[in-house]
Amino acid sequence: QVQLVESGGGLVQAGGSLRLACAASGRTSRIITLGWFRQAPGKEREFVARIRWGSGSTYYADPVKGRFTISRDNMKNTVYLQMNSLQPEDTAVYYCAAGFASFDYWGQGTQVTVSS
Repeated sequence: QVQLVESGGGLVQAGGSLRLACAASGRTSRIITLGWFRQAPGKEREFVARIRWGSGSTYYADPVKGRFTISRDNMKNTVYLQMNSLQPEDTAVYYCAAGFASFDYWGQGTQVTVSS
């Protein structure tokens, strides 16, 4: 099993920044990809960004391109999501996910609220 624990959420004004962190523990050798998803009130969970654990290659959803940056620290088994130029529409619970062929493991989520 893999355990994922997110941190770094909070309240920020529009235009501000936050950095989320996701610490992985357990059988981390099973992890090929880590990603971030988010779910706003009344909406379905949506993909935000992902990173390959080995190569570091990244991929972003269109709404966050140019504003969010995903990165990882292999030594700390941690993935980060740097979020800049935050807007009220970025308000959501942000989830970290990890897996091999698919996202099999999920964190508990961290709330990000952007005020206008």
